[in-house]
Amino acid sequence: MKIGFDVMGGDFAPKEAIAGAILAHKELGDSVKIVLIGDEEQIQHHLENEGVNPEIFEVVHTTEVIGMGEHPTKAISQKKNSSIAVGFGLLASKKLDAFVSAGNTGAMLVGSMFSVKPIEGVIRPSITATVPKLNGKFGLILDVGANADCKPDVLFQFGILGSLMMKHVYGIDDPKVGLLSIGEEKEKGNLITTAAHHMMEDTTAFHFIGNVEGRDFLNDKADVIVCEGFTGNVVLKAFESMFYVLKKRGIQDEFIERFNYENYGGTPILGVNAPVIIGHGISNAKAFKNMIFTAKNVVDSDLVNIIRTSLKDVVLPI
Repeated sequence: MKIGFDVMGGDFAPKEAIAGAILAHKELGDSVKIVLIGDEEQIQHHLENEGVNPEIFEVVHTTEVIGMGEHPTKAISQKKNSSIAVGFGLLASKKLDAFVSAGNTGAMLVGSMFSVKPIEGVIRPSITATVPKLNGKFGLILDVGANADCKPDVLFQFGILGSLMMKHVYGIDDPKVGLLSIGEEKEKGNLITTAAHHMMEDTTAFHFIGNVEGRDFLNDKADVIVCEGFTGNVVLKAFESMFYVLKKRGIQDEFIERFNYENYGGTPILGVNAPVIIGHGISNAKAFKNMIFTAKNVVDSDLVNIIRTSLKDVVLPI
Protein backbone atom coordinates (compact mmCIF):
# COMPACT_ATOMS: atom_id res chain seq x y z
CA MET A 1 0.00 0.00 0.00
CA LYS A 2 1.27 3.48 -0.89
CA ILE A 3 -0.09 6.56 0.88
CA GLY A 4 0.80 9.95 -0.55
CA PHE A 5 1.35 12.56 2.14
CA ASP A 6 1.41 16.30 1.41
CA VAL A 7 4.01 17.45 3.92
CA MET A 8 3.65 21.12 2.91
CA GLY A 9 0.00 21.41 4.00
CA GLY A 10 -0.99 22.77 7.40
CA ASP A 11 0.00 25.65 9.66
CA PHE A 12 2.98 23.78 11.15
CA ALA A 13 4.21 22.04 8.01
CA PRO A 14 6.56 20.61 7.03
CA LYS A 15 8.13 20.00 10.46
CA GLU A 16 5.05 18.57 12.20
CA ALA A 17 3.93 16.71 9.07
CA ILE A 18 7.27 14.94 8.76
CA ALA A 19 7.31 14.18 12.48
CA GLY A 20 3.85 12.62 12.04
CA ALA A 21 5.06 10.51 9.13
CA ILE A 22 7.93 9.24 11.29
CA LEU A 23 5.50 8.29 14.08
CA ALA A 24 3.25 6.51 11.59
CA HIS A 25 6.16 4.56 10.11
CA LYS A 26 7.29 3.41 13.56
CA GLU A 27 3.88 1.76 14.06
CA LEU A 28 3.15 0.62 10.50
CA GLY A 29 6.63 -0.52 9.52
CA ASP A 30 7.03 -1.70 5.95
CA SER A 31 3.35 -2.66 5.55
CA VAL A 32 2.69 0.85 4.21
CA LYS A 33 4.98 2.95 2.04
CA ILE A 34 4.54 6.62 2.94
CA VAL A 35 5.30 8.91 0.01
CA LEU A 36 6.36 12.36 1.20
CA ILE A 37 5.29 15.03 -1.30
CA GLY A 38 6.90 18.44 -0.97
CA ASP A 39 10.15 20.36 -1.05
CA GLU A 40 12.87 17.69 -1.02
CA GLU A 41 15.49 19.92 0.61
CA GLN A 42 13.21 20.69 3.55
CA ILE A 43 12.16 17.05 3.82
CA GLN A 44 15.76 15.85 3.96
CA HIS A 45 16.65 18.55 6.49
CA HIS A 46 13.89 17.54 8.92
CA LEU A 47 14.58 13.83 8.52
CA GLU A 48 18.25 14.41 9.31
CA ASN A 49 17.33 16.48 12.37
CA GLU A 50 15.20 13.57 13.59
CA GLY A 51 18.00 11.10 12.91
CA VAL A 52 15.83 9.13 10.50
CA ASN A 53 17.05 7.20 7.49
CA PRO A 54 15.43 8.91 4.45
CA GLU A 55 15.23 5.58 2.63
CA ILE A 56 12.26 4.44 4.72
CA PHE A 57 10.20 6.98 2.78
CA GLU A 58 9.69 7.71 -0.88
CA VAL A 59 10.09 11.42 -1.68
CA VAL A 60 8.42 13.31 -4.54
CA HIS A 61 9.87 16.79 -5.00
CA THR A 62 7.57 19.78 -5.57
CA THR A 63 8.36 23.47 -5.85
CA GLU A 64 5.03 25.15 -5.04
CA VAL A 65 2.60 25.33 -2.13
CA ILE A 66 -1.09 26.22 -2.20
CA GLY A 67 -1.68 28.63 0.68
CA MET A 68 -4.65 28.36 3.03
CA GLY A 69 -6.17 31.61 1.75
CA GLU A 70 -5.80 30.98 -1.97
CA HIS A 71 -8.75 30.51 -4.31
CA PRO A 72 -9.04 26.70 -4.66
CA THR A 73 -9.87 26.42 -8.36
CA LYS A 74 -7.32 29.01 -9.47
CA ALA A 75 -4.61 27.54 -7.25
CA ILE A 76 -5.12 23.98 -8.50
CA SER A 77 -5.05 25.09 -12.15
CA GLN A 78 -2.17 27.56 -11.84
CA LYS A 79 0.12 25.76 -9.40
CA LYS A 80 0.70 22.54 -11.30
CA ASN A 81 3.79 21.70 -9.26
CA SER A 82 2.22 22.27 -5.86
CA SER A 83 2.22 19.40 -3.37
CA ILE A 84 -1.58 19.11 -3.60
CA ALA A 85 -1.73 19.13 -7.42
CA VAL A 86 1.12 16.63 -7.72
CA GLY A 87 -0.45 14.40 -5.08
CA PHE A 88 -3.73 14.27 -6.98
CA GLY A 89 -1.86 13.55 -10.21
CA LEU A 90 -0.20 10.54 -8.61
CA LEU A 91 -3.52 9.39 -7.13
CA ALA A 92 -5.37 9.71 -10.44
CA SER A 93 -2.67 7.71 -12.24
CA LYS A 94 -2.99 4.99 -9.56
CA LYS A 95 0.58 5.43 -8.33
CA LEU A 96 -0.90 5.99 -4.87
CA ASP A 97 -3.62 4.12 -3.00
CA ALA A 98 -4.59 7.20 -0.97
CA PHE A 99 -3.69 10.88 -0.64
CA VAL A 100 -3.54 12.83 2.62
CA SER A 101 -3.23 16.58 3.27
CA ALA A 102 -3.95 19.18 5.94
CA GLY A 103 -3.64 21.94 3.35
CA ASN A 104 -6.24 24.17 1.72
CA THR A 105 -9.56 22.30 2.20
CA GLY A 106 -11.14 23.92 -0.84
CA ALA A 107 -8.20 22.89 -3.01
CA MET A 108 -8.50 19.33 -1.71
CA LEU A 109 -12.18 19.25 -2.61
CA VAL A 110 -11.60 20.79 -6.05
CA GLY A 111 -8.67 18.47 -6.67
CA SER A 112 -10.81 15.47 -5.82
CA MET A 113 -13.60 16.58 -8.14
CA PHE A 114 -11.30 17.22 -11.12
CA SER A 115 -8.72 14.45 -10.73
CA VAL A 116 -10.25 11.23 -9.36
CA LYS A 117 -13.79 12.63 -9.84
CA PRO A 118 -17.00 11.70 -7.97
CA ILE A 119 -18.26 8.14 -8.03
CA GLU A 120 -21.00 7.72 -10.64
CA GLY A 121 -24.32 8.51 -8.99
CA VAL A 122 -22.88 10.67 -6.20
CA ILE A 123 -24.62 14.06 -6.24
CA ARG A 124 -22.25 15.83 -3.84
CA PRO A 125 -19.19 14.33 -2.13
CA SER A 126 -19.18 14.92 1.61
CA ILE A 127 -16.78 15.29 4.53
CA THR A 128 -17.45 13.95 8.00
CA ALA A 129 -16.47 14.44 11.62
CA THR A 130 -16.55 12.09 14.59
CA VAL A 131 -18.24 13.05 17.85
CA PRO A 132 -17.56 11.11 21.09
CA LYS A 133 -20.48 9.77 23.11
CA LEU A 134 -20.87 9.39 26.85
CA ASN A 135 -21.06 5.59 26.59
CA GLY A 136 -17.55 5.40 25.13
CA LYS A 137 -18.65 5.03 21.51
CA PHE A 138 -18.64 7.76 18.89
CA GLY A 139 -20.93 9.03 16.16
CA LEU A 140 -20.48 10.44 12.70
CA ILE A 141 -21.81 13.79 11.45
CA LEU A 142 -21.96 14.77 7.79
CA ASP A 143 -21.63 17.09 6.04
CA VAL A 144 -19.31 19.39 8.02
CA GLY A 145 -18.35 21.97 5.46
CA ALA A 146 -18.09 20.74 1.89
CA ASN A 147 -21.71 21.60 1.03
CA ALA A 148 -23.12 24.68 2.75
CA ASP A 149 -26.46 24.25 0.94
CA CYS A 150 -28.08 20.91 0.21
CA LYS A 151 -31.26 19.72 -1.45
CA PRO A 152 -33.27 16.86 0.11
CA ASP A 153 -31.86 14.21 -2.26
CA VAL A 154 -28.32 15.20 -1.23
CA LEU A 155 -29.17 14.75 2.46
CA PHE A 156 -30.72 11.38 1.62
CA GLN A 157 -27.50 10.31 -0.08
CA PHE A 158 -25.45 11.52 2.89
CA GLY A 159 -27.40 8.96 4.90
CA ILE A 160 -26.13 6.23 2.58
CA LEU A 161 -22.52 7.47 2.59
CA GLY A 162 -22.37 7.90 6.37
CA SER A 163 -23.98 4.52 7.00
CA LEU A 164 -21.51 2.75 4.71
CA MET A 165 -18.55 4.45 6.38
CA MET A 166 -19.72 3.54 9.89
CA LYS A 167 -20.32 -0.06 8.90
CA HIS A 168 -17.24 -0.82 6.82
CA VAL A 169 -14.56 1.46 8.33
CA TYR A 170 -15.67 1.48 11.98
CA GLY A 171 -17.40 -1.92 12.18
CA ILE A 172 -20.86 -0.76 13.36
CA ASP A 173 -23.48 -3.21 12.11
CA ASP A 174 -26.71 -1.62 10.88
CA PRO A 175 -25.81 1.96 11.96
CA LYS A 176 -28.71 4.17 12.99
CA VAL A 177 -29.08 7.29 10.84
CA GLY A 178 -30.79 10.43 12.14
CA LEU A 179 -31.70 13.67 10.36
CA LEU A 180 -30.71 16.80 12.32
CA SER A 181 -33.70 19.06 12.91
CA ILE A 182 -35.32 21.27 15.56
CA GLY A 183 -37.70 18.62 16.84
CA GLU A 184 -38.32 14.88 16.77
CA GLU A 185 -41.61 15.15 14.88
CA LYS A 186 -41.25 14.73 11.12
CA GLU A 187 -43.18 17.98 10.54
CA LYS A 188 -40.54 19.95 12.46
CA GLY A 189 -37.75 21.70 10.58
CA ASN A 190 -37.34 23.81 7.48
CA LEU A 191 -38.53 23.01 3.96
CA ILE A 192 -35.36 21.05 3.18
CA THR A 193 -35.36 18.84 6.27
CA THR A 194 -39.07 18.06 6.09
CA ALA A 195 -38.71 17.07 2.44
CA ALA A 196 -35.61 15.00 3.27
CA HIS A 197 -37.51 13.24 6.08
CA HIS A 198 -40.23 12.32 3.59
CA MET A 199 -37.59 10.71 1.34
CA MET A 200 -35.90 8.86 4.20
CA GLU A 201 -38.82 7.55 6.23
CA ASP A 202 -39.54 4.46 4.10
CA THR A 203 -36.08 3.77 2.71
CA THR A 204 -34.32 0.43 2.87
CA ALA A 205 -30.99 1.98 1.82
CA PHE A 206 -30.07 2.65 5.46
CA HIS A 207 -31.54 2.37 8.96
CA PHE A 208 -33.36 5.67 9.36
CA ILE A 209 -34.56 6.43 12.90
CA GLY A 210 -36.17 9.83 12.24
CA ASN A 211 -35.27 13.35 13.32
CA VAL A 212 -32.66 14.00 15.98
CA GLU A 213 -31.90 17.24 17.81
CA GLY A 214 -28.72 18.98 18.95
CA ARG A 215 -29.03 17.27 22.35
CA ASP A 216 -28.61 13.87 20.65
CA PHE A 217 -25.02 14.32 19.48
CA LEU A 218 -23.61 12.91 22.72
CA ASN A 219 -26.12 10.13 23.40
CA ASP A 220 -26.65 6.81 21.65
CA LYS A 221 -29.79 7.68 19.70
CA ALA A 222 -28.02 7.78 16.31
CA ASP A 223 -24.72 6.50 14.96
CA VAL A 224 -24.83 8.87 11.96
CA ILE A 225 -26.31 12.38 11.99
CA VAL A 226 -27.06 13.99 8.63
CA CYS A 227 -27.20 17.75 7.96
CA GLU A 228 -26.03 20.31 5.40
CA GLY A 229 -22.46 21.53 5.67
CA PHE A 230 -23.30 24.98 7.05
CA THR A 231 -24.93 23.56 10.18
CA GLY A 232 -22.43 20.72 10.44
CA ASN A 233 -19.46 23.06 10.36
CA VAL A 234 -20.99 25.31 13.04
CA VAL A 235 -21.62 22.27 15.28
CA LEU A 236 -18.10 20.93 14.75
CA LYS A 237 -16.44 24.24 15.60
CA ALA A 238 -18.68 24.72 18.63
CA PHE A 239 -17.42 21.37 19.97
CA GLU A 240 -13.81 22.38 19.21
CA SER A 241 -14.31 25.68 21.03
CA MET A 242 -15.77 23.91 24.05
CA PHE A 243 -12.76 21.59 24.17
CA TYR A 244 -10.22 24.43 24.03
CA VAL A 245 -12.04 26.52 26.67
CA LEU A 246 -12.22 23.60 29.10
CA LYS A 247 -8.55 22.78 28.54
CA LYS A 248 -7.60 26.41 29.08
CA ARG A 249 -9.47 26.36 32.39
CA GLY A 250 -7.40 23.36 33.45
CA ILE A 251 -10.26 20.87 33.47
CA GLN A 252 -8.96 17.31 33.13
CA ASP A 253 -11.54 14.76 32.09
CA GLU A 254 -11.23 11.58 30.01
CA PHE A 255 -14.44 12.28 28.10
CA ILE A 256 -13.51 15.89 27.32
CA GLU A 257 -10.12 14.74 26.01
CA ARG A 258 -11.93 12.63 23.42
CA PHE A 259 -12.98 15.86 21.66
CA ASN A 260 -9.33 16.55 20.82
CA TYR A 261 -9.03 16.59 17.02
CA GLU A 262 -5.54 15.07 17.30
CA ASN A 263 -7.10 11.70 18.16
CA TYR A 264 -8.91 11.47 14.82
CA GLY A 265 -6.46 13.14 12.46
CA GLY A 266 -8.52 13.56 9.33
CA THR A 267 -11.66 12.64 7.46
CA PRO A 268 -12.18 11.04 4.06
CA ILE A 269 -13.99 12.83 1.26
CA LEU A 270 -16.88 10.42 0.83
CA GLY A 271 -18.09 9.84 -2.71
CA VAL A 272 -14.95 10.24 -4.84
CA ASN A 273 -13.17 7.51 -6.78
CA ALA A 274 -10.13 7.14 -4.51
CA PRO A 275 -9.35 7.58 -0.80
CA VAL A 276 -8.66 11.27 -0.10
CA ILE A 277 -8.15 12.37 3.50
CA ILE A 278 -8.44 15.99 4.67
CA GLY A 279 -6.81 17.04 7.93
CA HIS A 280 -7.17 20.04 10.25
CA GLY A 281 -5.04 23.04 9.31
CA ILE A 282 -3.59 23.26 12.82
CA SER A 283 -2.53 19.60 12.84
CA ASN A 284 0.48 18.55 14.89
CA ALA A 285 2.57 15.38 14.62
CA LYS A 286 0.04 13.20 16.44
CA ALA A 287 -2.80 14.41 14.22
CA PHE A 288 -0.73 13.83 11.06
CA LYS A 289 0.07 10.31 12.22
CA ASN A 290 -3.61 9.57 12.76
CA MET A 291 -4.43 11.03 9.32
CA ILE A 292 -2.18 8.41 7.77
CA PHE A 293 -3.87 5.70 9.85
CA THR A 294 -7.29 6.93 8.68
CA ALA A 295 -6.09 6.62 5.08
CA LYS A 296 -4.91 3.07 5.72
CA ASN A 297 -8.23 2.11 7.30
CA VAL A 298 -10.21 3.51 4.37
CA VAL A 299 -8.03 1.64 1.87
CA ASP A 300 -8.21 -1.60 3.89
CA SER A 301 -12.00 -1.35 4.12
CA ASP A 302 -12.34 -0.96 0.32
CA LEU A 303 -14.85 1.79 1.10
CA VAL A 304 -14.65 3.43 -2.33
CA ASN A 305 -15.68 0.23 -4.13
CA ILE A 306 -18.36 -0.50 -1.55
CA ILE A 307 -19.91 2.95 -2.12
CA ARG A 308 -19.65 2.48 -5.88
CA THR A 309 -21.41 -0.91 -5.75
CA SER A 310 -24.03 0.18 -3.21
CA LEU A 311 -25.14 3.24 -5.19
CA LYS A 312 -25.86 1.10 -8.26
CA ASP A 313 -28.71 -0.54 -6.36
CA VAL A 314 -30.25 2.64 -4.91
CA VAL A 315 -33.06 4.58 -6.57
CA LEU A 316 -33.58 7.99 -4.98
CA PRO A 317 -37.13 8.37 -3.65
CA ILE A 318 -39.26 11.14 -5.11
